[in-house]
Amino acid sequence: MPWSELPEVPGVLSAEQCLATATSIAATQEPTGAIPWSPTGHTDPWDHVECAMALSTAGLFEPARRAYDWCRREQRADGSWPIQFRAGVIEDANSDSNFCAYIATGVWHHVLVTGDDAFAETMWPTVARAIDFVLGLQRAGGEICWAQSPSGPLPEALLTGSASIYHSIRCAVALANHLGQAQPAWELALGRLGHAIADHPDAFTEKPRHSMDWYYPILGGAMRGQQAEDRIAARWDEFVVEGLGIRCVSDRPWVTGAETCELVLALDVLGDRDRALEQFANMQHLRERDGSYWTGLVYADGKRWPVERTTWTGAAVVLAADALSGATAGAAIFRDAALPRGLEGEFDCRCVSAER
Repeated sequence: MPWSELPEVPGVLSAEQCLATATSIAATQEPTGAIPWSPTGHTDPWDHVECAMALSTAGLFEPARRAYDWCRREQRADGSWPIQFRAGVIEDANSDSNFCAYIATGVWHHVLVTGDDAFAETMWPTVARAIDFVLGLQRAGGEICWAQSPSGPLPEALLTGSASIYHSIRCAVALANHLGQAQPAWELALGRLGHAIADHPDAFTEKPRHSMDWYYPILGGAMRGQQAEDRIAARWDEFVVEGLGIRCVSDRPWVTGAETCELVLALDVLGDRDRALEQFANMQHLRERDGSYWTGLVYADGKRWPVERTTWTGAAVVLAADALSGATAGAAIFRDAALPRGLEGEFDCRCVSAER
């Protein structure tokens, strides 16, 4: 890929530095195609896909395709994946609904970046099975149970996870439309989920000390306009640490790179470019010389914690750089107003009241 097509944020991150970060992710990829958190770490399906997205963004298409091939091979008959692998061995056989849905975001992103319709056709059955599995966990009110164990769905529906699923289903519907595979049931489920997130957040098990619960309803696309702006303003001072990025949790002196870059993406969704650029610059203290990124910094004592450089932190950097620079055709995947929002007109409050 020419330098001109690589993400670059002038004065903050060069195209060469962006490629170095993506290369550090590719260097961690296992022969199977799996991308673990670190050379000795575990692999989970969500972060694996996020890393594949970063590889596509940087033009490293061959390792990106190997990552998606791994997804196809490891998918179970019911459309799910185990929560955690290590060196090819399943460590947690339960299924996280958000982890399973994210394949749709990754595949649609790769199609946008590459225009590869053969890839879209190849991955379509994998995406379709995954989304059908996830929607099998949707409750009457629209929210989605966060996981399934051998004994059945776990009852909690998490706000961050459901907000991410909302975006993934939007991408799945976009892919379906692109391939001429209409999915009206997905669109109806999407409308119900978006309604629950925006209008009935009390239906979810919230984790308010976590910054992800703060910005993910915006990043995922369920909250827009004044509601989204008010949500960001309400807790800005609680999470944002001047000059360093944002806290992972509100009650600890710990800033993390991935959460900061996801906030950058959420601010970009809102058109708040100045603060997005500022936060992207602020988290660069976590960068290492080889382009990898430390997970976080305990700023109270100046120590990096955990003592690991995670592939998914680097991936979040690459995706945020692309959103800010508009370098690839996938740069707007989180702010794309053209992504389907579901058949919201078909939804009424009977879906909510059925459970309450």
